[in-house]
Amino acid sequence: MVQTLCESKAEEFRLIGYEHVEAEEVWTCVSSKYSKNGVPALHAVVNDILSLKATTFMNQMTLNAYRGSRF
Repeated sequence: MVQTLCESKAEEFRLIGYEHVEAEEVWTCVSSKYSKNGVPALHAVVNDILSLKATTFMNQMTLNAYRGSRF
């Protein structure tokens, strides 16, 4: 189910002009904030995916590019 939501969010970003967004990148962006406290309840994960903004996603991707990692 989470994979499907990430694919849906990636498709949403592609529709607004971010052509090379993949579901794995969406998950990496969303799950990066879970590194300290672990993965929360499913409803919180779903909310985080569905409420992810393109600007937040692009900021995370830019920071990762500066750090030298793909995701």
